[in-house]
Amino acid sequence: MKSNFNKHPVIEIKGHSCFSGWQNITEQIKESNPRVIAIECYPGVYLEEVISSLNEILNPELVINTVQAMKPEKEIAALVQPYVTDDPVFGYISSLKLEDYFDFKKIKDLKSLLSEIGDCAVIIGPGATIIADEADLFMYADMPRWEIQMRFRKDTACNLGRTNYTDSFAYQYKHAYFVDWRVSDHYKKQILNKCQFLLDTTIPHQPKMISTVALFDAFQQTVSAPFRVVPFFDPGPWGGQWLKEVCDLDRSLPNYAWGFDCVPEENSLLLGFGNQVVEIPSSNLVFFQPEALLGKEVYEGFGDEFPIRFDFLDTIEGGNLSLQVHPLKEYIKEKFGMSYTQDESYYMLDAKEDAFVYLGLKENIDPQLIMKELEAAQRDQVPFDAEKYVQKWPVRKHDHVSIPSGTVHCSGANSVVLEISATPYIFTFKLWDWGRTGLDGKPRPISLAHGKNVIQWDRTTSWTKENILNLTEPIAEGDGWREERTGLDALSFIETRRHWFTKKVVHHTGGVVNVLNLVDGREIIVESPEHLFEPYVIHYAETFIVPAHVGLYTISPYGESEGKECVTIKASIRTQMISQKVIK
Repeated sequence: MKSNFNKHPVIEIKGHSCFSGWQNITEQIKESNPRVIAIECYPGVYLEEVISSLNEILNPELVINTVQAMKPEKEIAALVQPYVTDDPVFGYISSLKLEDYFDFKKIKDLKSLLSEIGDCAVIIGPGATIIADEADLFMYADMPRWEIQMRFRKDTACNLGRTNYTDSFAYQYKHAYFVDWRVSDHYKKQILNKCQFLLDTTIPHQPKMISTVALFDAFQQTVSAPFRVVPFFDPGPWGGQWLKEVCDLDRSLPNYAWGFDCVPEENSLLLGFGNQVVEIPSSNLVFFQPEALLGKEVYEGFGDEFPIRFDFLDTIEGGNLSLQVHPLKEYIKEKFGMSYTQDESYYMLDAKEDAFVYLGLKENIDPQLIMKELEAAQRDQVPFDAEKYVQKWPVRKHDHVSIPSGTVHCSGANSVVLEISATPYIFTFKLWDWGRTGLDGKPRPISLAHGKNVIQWDRTTSWTKENILNLTEPIAEGDGWREERTGLDALSFIETRRHWFTKKVVHHTGGVVNVLNLVDGREIIVESPEHLFEPYVIHYAETFIVPAHVGLYTISPYGESEGKECVTIKASIRTQMISQKVIK
C-alpha cells in the first residue's frame, strides 16, 4: 500500500508575512536605517554565508565576527572539559553561561571601535548581543539540532568557541549535547524577545526571515491546536527495511534504524507563512509557551523541557539492538547532571512471527559471573551468550512492554518498536553489541562500567512477567470504541492509553500535554467539538502532539478508514508521580 506518511508537516500561521532571499531580507533591515546590527547566532549557523551576503548587498563599514572577542581556543577547551569529560559517550550537563566564553577586555575594545563607526556595522555570531548590547537592530539566526548534526557529519560545523571541524561526530555531538546546546538555549531564552527578527538559514543560500512579533504569535497559534514536529530518520548497524516503505524514505540507503517522530529537543517545526516555510527548533515552543503546551503541573515539575519521547526502532530484516540498561534517577543526576531518567517502553508497531524482546534477567544468576563474561566478550571480542542470562520473550503486533530504568533489555530482529519513553534519550549503557561495528566500521562504545552500577539484579523472569510485561487492562467502552491502559508500569511517570475505535472518540488533555500515534488504520481526523481549531488529519504511524491548552478534542476514522477500526496510543504525564521521578 502506498505510503501516506507526511514527512514535512507544516503549521499554517495566519496574519503574518515572511521575507525570503538575501535581497528582500536586506531591504527590510535597511528600513529602520540601523547604525549597529547585532545578529545573534546559534552554534552551527554558517556565518560565512551570512557575512558574504550582507557584505555584498548591505555593504557595511565594519563586520565583527564574535570569535574576535572570545577567549583563546585552548582556554575554552579547558573551560568545557569538566563537562565534556573523557568518557567516549557521556558528559555532564554544563552550568556554563555564554558570557564565560568571552574576554571582556576584547569586548571593551570592540565596543570602543563600534562607537567610532559613522555608517553601518554588523556584529555576528554567538554572543553578538553581548558585544553590541546597545545595537539599533537585534536579529537571531537559529538552527535546529538535527541540521547541526548533519553539518558535524560533513565537517562543516564545529563546537561553540572551537575550530574542531574534523573531530569525530561522536565527540562533537557529546560536546554539543552537554555543553553547547545547554549554554546556547539558556542564552536564547534571555535574548530572543529582545530581537526584532528571526533568521532561518537551515537551507543554505535560501534564507527566510520573520519578525519576532510573528514568531511569538506563531507559538501562540501552535499551542492552540494539535500539531506535528518534523520527523527525521537515520540508518544504523541493526537497521531494517520497514521505515523505508511506510514512511517513503530513500530506498538507496542500506537501512533505517531510527525514526525520530517526537523528540522536540532535536526535531524542527515548520511554520507556514503563505507560500514560504520557516524552520525553527521545536524546543523553542517549549521554551516560550511551556505552560500552554505542557500544562501547569508538568511545567512546574519538569521546567521548560518536553518530557515525553516517541521514536521508531526498525529491525525488520535487520538485527538485534544492543543489550542495554538505562541509569537510575539518582545515578543520572550524580554522574551526568540530569534531573530525571530514561524510563521507557516498547510498543510493537509491527512484528514478524519470530519477533522477540530480551527483558529482565533469568532466575538465580550470579551477577559477578555475568559481568565477568561481559567484560571478557568486550576485551577479547568473543561472543556473549545473552540467552544464558537474559529472558527472551516472544512478542506480537500491539504488545506493549515496560522497561523501567535499571532493567536489562533489548529489542530483537524482525520488529518495529514505537518507543515511548522519558526524554533523556542518549543515556543507554550498552552491555553487549553482538560483536559488530557501527556504520563507520569502528566498534560501538560499550558502557559496562556504568551498566554494572545500575542493573537491578532482582528483575528476573518472574518479576518481569508480573510487573512489566503486557500490562493491559480495560478502562472504558462506548458506542464504537473501547479504551485500555497499556504498557508503562507503576514506576513510570508516563501513562499510556490505547483506543480501538470505528466511531468518534472523545478525548480531553486533562490539563497535561498528550502525545499520540496512529498505530493502526490509514487515517484519522482530530477535531474540536467547540470549533476552536481546524480539523487535523493524521496518517498511519504519525505522531502528533495535543497541547494541554487544547482541552477537549475528538478523534474519528477518516477518509480511507471510515467505517474501519483504527487504533491510537496516547501518552501523558501522571502528575502525581512527578515529585517521585524528578530530582530537584
